Amino acid sequence: MPEQVSGAGRESFGSRLGAAMASRGPLCVGIDPHPALLKRWGVEDDAAGLRQFSLTVLEAVAPLAAAVKPQVALYERHGSAGIAVLEEVLAAARDQSVLSIADAKRGDIGSTMAAYADAWLRDGSPLAADSVTLSPYLGFESLRPALDLAAETGRGVFVLALTSNPEGASVQHVGGEDSVARRITTAAATENARYAGSLGSVGLVVGATVGSALTDLDLDLAAVRGPILAPGLGAQGATPADLRATFGDAYPLVLGTSSRDILSAGPRPDGLREAAQRTLDGLRGQ
Repeated sequence: MPEQVSGAGRESFGSRLGAAMASRGPLCVGIDPHPALLKRWGVEDDAAGLRQFSLTVLEAVAPLAAAVKPQVALYERHGSAGIAVLEEVLAAARDQSVLSIADAKRGDIGSTMAAYADAWLRDGSPLAADSVTLSPYLGFESLRPALDLAAETGRGVFVLALTSNPEGASVQHVGGEDSVARRITTAAATENARYAGSLGSVGLVVGATVGSALTDLDLDLAAVRGPILAPGLGAQGATPADLRATFGDAYPLVLGTSSRDILSAGPRPDGLREAAQRTLDGLRGQ
């Protein structure tokens, strides 16, 4: 893959993610410290338990995953102490050479969107991740501060495009041949024109269980040239075979995301590694 350069001559997020997917495989592990999982692991539902859970998962799966995806809301529920743990997790991911996706789903306008971008994508920010999830439903162009700062700092974004929750269709499917989802994918493809090579840094979030929606809405995800974050693998019902059938010729861009299916194998690190390896083997077709 040719090197893709962002501002100040930095290698782009898309280039780094593409290399990680090629060398490690297309697995993203969600770090989701749900109260029920903390209880199952035998740790307290507090900042100390959050830290133990998160760092154990990270250490176990970092050698196998192209990326990890901490669910920001599950840290926020613990207030400032939880955010401090999230900062530590993001720093530890950098130290362990695994890319991070902050699953924050931020979206706003003007100076507020710029502040969100500053928090998650600015060099030196305590919350700086390799990439962040964004919500485009105030208009795709409202994301401009994050799109531009990500390009400048060699980071990436994943924009919600087609989610598998039942309510998603009431917004994302609207418009028929010119659906909201199609306009989002088209805008993402336009953004990725700024990146050379085969994988841009503006990715999409497309649920692993969307079924025939891609065909029904005539979405050409391969043309987006960005990574596709596909949550829903495992406990939510999707299998690697489902992902291949759903995404078709865009499957090489898919970062299959599993959370509960892997996390439930803890708290022993070897159990987490075995579950992650099984998922990875499935994504590789082994």
